Amino acid sequence: MNKNFNELIEKVKKTHTTQEAKELLLAQANTPKIQKAIDFAIKAHNGQKRKSGEDYVVHPLLVATITSFFNDNENVITAAILHDVVEDTEYSIEYIQKEFQEEVANLVEGLTKIVSIRDNSLVPSNSNEKLAKSALTFRKMLLSSIKDIRVLVIKLCDRLHNMLTLEALPPHKQKRIAEETLVVYTPIAHRLGIATLKNILEDLAFKYLLPEEYKKIDEYIQKHKNIFQIKLNEFIQTIETFLLENGFKEEDFEIKSRIKHYYSIFLKMQRKGISIEEVLDLLAVRVIVKNPIDCYKTLGIVHLNFRPLISRFKDYIAIPKENGYQTIHTTVYNKNSIIEVQIRTFDMDKNAEFGIAAHWKYKLNSASPNLKWIEDMKFDEDIEDFYELAKNDLFSEDIVVYSPKFDTFTLPLNATALDFAYAVHTDIGNRAIEAYVNKEKVSLLHPLKTGDIVKIKTGDKEIPRCSWINALKTSKAKYEQKKLCRIKEKEINRNLAIAILSTIFGLEKQKIRALVKVNNLCENIEKIVDDLNFLKEVVRKIYKTIKQKNLLYFKNINLKEYIFGNIKVLSNKPINSIRFNYCCHPKEGDKILGILEKKEVEIHHRFCNNAEEKIKNAVFVEWLKNTQNRFFLVVMLQNKKGELAKFVNFLTKNNIFIHTIELGKESNNCTLEIEFDSKNYNTLKEKIAKNYKIIEFIPKKDAYNG
Repeated sequence: MNKNFNELIEKVKKTHTTQEAKELLLAQANTPKIQKAIDFAIKAHNGQKRKSGEDYVVHPLLVATITSFFNDNENVITAAILHDVVEDTEYSIEYIQKEFQEEVANLVEGLTKIVSIRDNSLVPSNSNEKLAKSALTFRKMLLSSIKDIRVLVIKLCDRLHNMLTLEALPPHKQKRIAEETLVVYTPIAHRLGIATLKNILEDLAFKYLLPEEYKKIDEYIQKHKNIFQIKLNEFIQTIETFLLENGFKEEDFEIKSRIKHYYSIFLKMQRKGISIEEVLDLLAVRVIVKNPIDCYKTLGIVHLNFRPLISRFKDYIAIPKENGYQTIHTTVYNKNSIIEVQIRTFDMDKNAEFGIAAHWKYKLNSASPNLKWIEDMKFDEDIEDFYELAKNDLFSEDIVVYSPKFDTFTLPLNATALDFAYAVHTDIGNRAIEAYVNKEKVSLLHPLKTGDIVKIKTGDKEIPRCSWINALKTSKAKYEQKKLCRIKEKEINRNLAIAILSTIFGLEKQKIRALVKVNNLCENIEKIVDDLNFLKEVVRKIYKTIKQKNLLYFKNINLKEYIFGNIKVLSNKPINSIRFNYCCHPKEGDKILGILEKKEVEIHHRFCNNAEEKIKNAVFVEWLKNTQNRFFLVVMLQNKKGELAKFVNFLTKNNIFIHTIELGKESNNCTLEIEFDSKNYNTLKEKIAKNYKIIEFIPKKDAYNG
């Protein structure tokens, strides 16, 4: 964190009275208008108290103090002082406009509107409903309402002060506000490029949301802090010597050091399935120089004198991130330590720490960060997809790729060519048929890397790719494909439903459609492919209609259930067996359909193109939902030959049946779906724990419903 900002936050933490808050703010920003606003706020909030017992006005004064660090404009600071006046006192926005002019009134109105949106969007505190979904609705509406980006910066400072004083609230409210902070506010700080605010908000939210995990990281860092600092100091002295020996003067550069912030450490541990001891870039130094060419000269000096990890080299100066961030990242070995080195200019440093706020605070000449992301986040998406956006897009490492016209696009790590297509435009993604990376034809699922030039060719029609959704990395691509697939699935289900009824009654599809229409079943007919009871009800209704109208002679329709392994089949025809058709590789849990050939049912994935062409004699099929004895197990294996075979043998000896197994690509974690008598859970867990480190061991039903 910025040293001056850190010092200011420490002062804010120690400020508890109105007079102290007033003095601290005036030490940061002192104009007649600001003094007038302070006096007015004290008068307006007179008698109001916070949960901590402090005068309420202390809060807006300290919010303005924090805001002044990012924007020294007196109207912005005045708006921060007055941000709660209209919401919490008798004074109107018209009064603010009359006393403090239109610009201040507009900013205060924007902040007041956020309070109203929040009240209407978030589930009440006494509700059992999870906050995350409604918090995402709130974020979406908040971004849609913003006309002046400065309102967001004031709101972020407001949230920071609330987080700094969270201990005054009961635990359930602490967690609620912390989750809202992590889902709503830190992503906005990230996209505005204000790392100073993003990092402190993340760590404060992390502390309240996952106190045990926070404590473990804190204890580890505090225990090794002196050793870390000695290593960093030695490394800094060595780099200083090399720079001075290669033509730099002392006034030409500055070197800062830092230990990675806690939430960032936690995310890396989760993403890679590693312990804190295995996090490579806990330690970092930042070399700040005067101009971009000196960045590359410094990089040369570092790489010539320390062994670099080339796989961890990133040049965000040549290819800036979408939010304007520019820095060279490299990681090097130094004796027994691995240290990340960041190299940037003084202007780049200000831009990285303050993002868009740097353009107000330091009047930088560089272009403002790209704020197109606000528009991108307004598409009408399913709220759970929006939550994925929060988890994946905003907290993942980024890559930067180019269009053939050299427009830049920031995407999550391992994003595919199809993700890129959707980043360009929804219609491009929907109609994409071919991808070219660096002029070579590749699959649309080809993973991209920083610096790639990507070209997409499109066709005339929108193409649902329903089996690809899990391979996509951006929530926009996932959402748009899900939307296409919902349309396609409804169409497939309707055709399948008619085919199932046609098989049961032995009638042509055209006659079945007429009977469906007569019984007013058109709107919901597709439900029968997934709802056995509804199918039985529809069959009864159609049978009754046929009998009443004397259309044909039928005996009773007796639907019989057949069980073959973990597949249930419902039919009035004799069935001896099932077989899986591996043209589409249906896996357990996939949506499936059954085609009756003689007395055998052929099982396909419901989106299988081959099956779609020959849906005639269809029957109802579904997976048996008995997961009582199914468990997900994740263990860490030693990285040595034969370890996986040894582990599988260990499970077999303990009568554990393995359904699926996957060895991690980025870690030594082994993920399995296993089956055994659930009564033996505790005994087996103890046996496994004696020999292997268990990361996760939970019933399958909990994995899906938790």
